[in-house]
Amino acid sequence: MIDKSEVMDFSREFGLAANVVEKDYVLGWVLGGIFNHPAIGDKWVFKGGTCLKKCYFETYRFSEDLDFTISASYGLESEFLVACFKEISAWIYDASGIEIPQDTIRFDVYENQRGGLSAQGRIGYSGPLQKRGDLPRIKLDLTTDEVLVLDPVVRDVHHPYSDRPEQGIQINSYCFEEVFAEKIRALAERQRPRDLYDVVHLYRHDDLNPDQSLILSTLDKKCRFKNMALPTMSTFLNRPERDELESEWKNMLAHQLPALPAFEQFWQVLPEVMAWLYNSETKIVKPSIPLGRQIVDETWRPPVMAQAWHAAVPLERIRFAAANRLCVNLRYQNTTRLIEPYSLQRTQEGNILLYAIKHQTGDIRAYRLDRIQGAEISDTSFVPSHSIELTPSGQVSAPHLTGRSTGFSSYAPVTRRSFSNKQHFGPTYVIECSYCGKRFNRKKSSSRLNPHKDKNGYPCSGRSGYLVDTKY
Repeated sequence: MIDKSEVMDFSREFGLAANVVEKDYVLGWVLGGIFNHPAIGDKWVFKGGTCLKKCYFETYRFSEDLDFTISASYGLESEFLVACFKEISAWIYDASGIEIPQDTIRFDVYENQRGGLSAQGRIGYSGPLQKRGDLPRIKLDLTTDEVLVLDPVVRDVHHPYSDRPEQGIQINSYCFEEVFAEKIRALAERQRPRDLYDVVHLYRHDDLNPDQSLILSTLDKKCRFKNMALPTMSTFLNRPERDELESEWKNMLAHQLPALPAFEQFWQVLPEVMAWLYNSETKIVKPSIPLGRQIVDETWRPPVMAQAWHAAVPLERIRFAAANRLCVNLRYQNTTRLIEPYSLQRTQEGNILLYAIKHQTGDIRAYRLDRIQGAEISDTSFVPSHSIELTPSGQVSAPHLTGRSTGFSSYAPVTRRSFSNKQHFGPTYVIECSYCGKRFNRKKSSSRLNPHKDKNGYPCSGRSGYLVDTKY
């Protein structure tokens, strides 16, 4: 297991709370344990915002939950799931030193609103921060009745930490086009801030050229399965949730991001996304920023995923600003200037250069990373005049892996037991604190909240919330 100092190093680099980084670290090992378990590894298909971040490219939105579509109802029984995760927890401890106490493993299986089976699991963990008291938890959402339109792919899991196995960590996941289609469907169905944030990020990657017609046909099948109309821009404009989407932008996203971009910046891109989806508008890929006379190493590319650069200034915050079209107040040679960050290059001598445009004048400049004295994300947005190349996507598809070694050779076969006692679960009301955004599961739909701590462990003054979901 990595030590606390490494977590704090990444916390500084990303500009996020240490407990958020710790959870991201633990999520990588949990995904590895799931993939390598012989009973569930090839039946659980990873999806959602965490899949987007951990398997495709950096969105800078640190997700907290693991969502899976189960390719068959096989194994969706509480005792079976608990038994699997007891074995997975032992494997994770042997591989990394992360402890998942067996008494924190819980799965509730229930009949969802569509009449199919779903399950929600929670597992506690003791990671590098060694938090005392109640352990932090990871939530898992499993569904058996989601339509899987395209074949799953095996993806490498982004795990930038020093204990990454030599062979990496893999997971069975939705392919890129299915992730894109699922995110648009989710945005149309529930209009939550995280879905808008993810849809815009999926679209903005200029280095990608996904099959737009395949995304649209996949979206159509998913909407038919949900008995939904295929969404258009009017779907989003004519919904009463539009105001709630804006009002909840900060509550639902601020704790997952180093800085919060303005809601309007993302909302204004959505018509362009939908026009591209329906092939009524072509996505224009802007040219790369000119590099001038500098001779660069053309074989070098910045990493796809976030990492700790160990530089004087946290470079990942600059990459975040670029991905979110936010200017940076850059201190260089004892003066501060507002810049639009565009590209990272490496010279043949090994120096990293940040190519940017001075926001007020439009002048192109190159700044040596080791000479940058300070960088702060501003709330000034910009419309790119060149392609943003600080966060490349990398390969977005991967072949199926065959004949993989599970790493669970010492496991005894899992004994499955019948599970029919579902009636005591009933509906669960999810109440979200209006002040800190923390969520609580209740058997009653009361909006009153007891004294509690926020997601960072600090006392919250909020005493009321609102209903965000009802689970059956």
